[in-house]
Amino acid sequence: MDVSRIASPVTGVVGRFLAGAGLLLRGLGLYVRSPGLMLLGIVPALISGVLFLAAFATLVYFVDDLAALVTPFADDWSRTGRSLVRVAAGLAFLGVGGLLGVLTFTAVTLVIGDPFYEKISEQVEQRYGGTPGAVEVPFWPSLRRSLADSVRLVALTALVGIPLFLAGFIPVLGQTVVPVIGAAVGGWFLAVELVGAPFYRRGMRLPQRRAILKADRPTALGFGVAVFLCFLIPLGAVLIMPAAVAGAALLARRSLGQPIDGPLSAPPAGHRVERS
Repeated sequence: MDVSRIASPVTGVVGRFLAGAGLLLRGLGLYVRSPGLMLLGIVPALISGVLFLAAFATLVYFVDDLAALVTPFADDWSRTGRSLVRVAAGLAFLGVGGLLGVLTFTAVTLVIGDPFYEKISEQVEQRYGGTPGAVEVPFWPSLRRSLADSVRLVALTALVGIPLFLAGFIPVLGQTVVPVIGAAVGGWFLAVELVGAPFYRRGMRLPQRRAILKADRPTALGFGVAVFLCFLIPLGAVLIMPAAVAGAALLARRSLGQPIDGPLSAPPAGHRVERS
């Protein structure tokens, strides 16, 4: 299967959404064909994966207690009614915990593996002609900016997660529509988070990359939701994270109108300047 065709320019909301998901497949293709990139990418994701798996397992262990804690009004209900409302509360806790876990996993992993993922992203861009107008950002300032932007994104996600948590108590809708909304919200924030490295190389911060992705939101959502769903699979986050970084480099180039249709042999466009 030619995954490059999946991510070729298309029109229509559904087509652009699927094209965005195709960028993850292209990133996966670039990743598996480069053993060096695989080695670079797995280590930081594995470290974060162990930490977050332990955290989510702890949430699962205590979810019944948490559900009872937030539903004291059901103590005097019938056993069936009490069980239903607490199952809904438990699912809401797990849903919001999963949403926050996926996004904070991405933020923490990008911070831990910043040099590794920067290298992966840069190598992907080199295959397509380099980074036009690139600037050289020293490591520590880059790390501080990445951390600050990650904290902002996680905080915003937490604010969105609160109403989703409350909506999880609504019968039927809370177990059907709300998870879909959660995947869309999580996918959007993942897309914004993952394109950080290629935008930093161009001297662009969080507000700029968010505005640029909004110009083609279906494509960004398609990519982000695909990553989000993969991250929900056991060990999926560890295995897919480097491919997601590679795909995000393609998403950034596409959003900026730069070529991703075939590897180019030309040197990187623009010169690199030192920036403090």
